[in-house]
This record gives sequence, structure tokens and C-alpha cells, in this order.
Amino acid sequence: MYFRKERDGVTLFVRLTPKSARDMIEGVEATDGGRAHLKARARAVPEDGRANAALEKLLAKWLGLAPRDVTIASGATSRVKQVRVSGDPEALAIKLSALVSPDR
Repeated sequence: MYFRKERDGVTLFVRLTPKSARDMIEGVEATDGGRAHLKARARAVPEDGRANAALEKLLAKWLGLAPRDVTIASGATSRVKQVRVSGDPEALAIKLSALVSPDR
């Protein structure tokens, strides 16, 4: 699963590719270890937190949330990150499932 429900939101597992041609969420991918993650791309460079800020903004827009509700929880200097999304965990889980469904 590419996210984990928490008491007051969800934690997303994201693999970010900076310096991409465009900002986008590509979908879900499984890793060799069996854990899944969202694949994201950002045009920003990985310097001075620019790529992380771009990822937070991209995820907030993708989820229809305010940017303050999305923060990098861990992995600030890594491509693989845990991103904390504040809100109702059940509603966020439904929204995430709908956004990455193959029918979309």
C-alpha cells in the first residue's frame, strides 16, 4: 500500500524524480522490497528544498487540499519520501484510491 492511515490524516510513500520535464503524478509503483509508492515528477531542482516544496504543492493540488495540509515528514534529502497529509483519514483514503484507479 502506498499510504498509511493515521489518526488525523495519511502518510504517503512517494518516490520523487526532480528536474523532470513537467510536474506530475505518474501513478503507483511497487518496489523490489514489496512496498508500493506514488511516482511523482517535479521540474524543480533538488537544491535548497525546491523539489520538496514543488512536491508538496503538486500533491496538494492533486488532492484538492490547501498547501498547508501537505508536508514532507521524512526523506527530505532522499528520492523516497514520506509525506504527511492532514485531514480525515477515511475521506483521504477514498480520494487516493479514486485518483490512482486504472479507470481514471
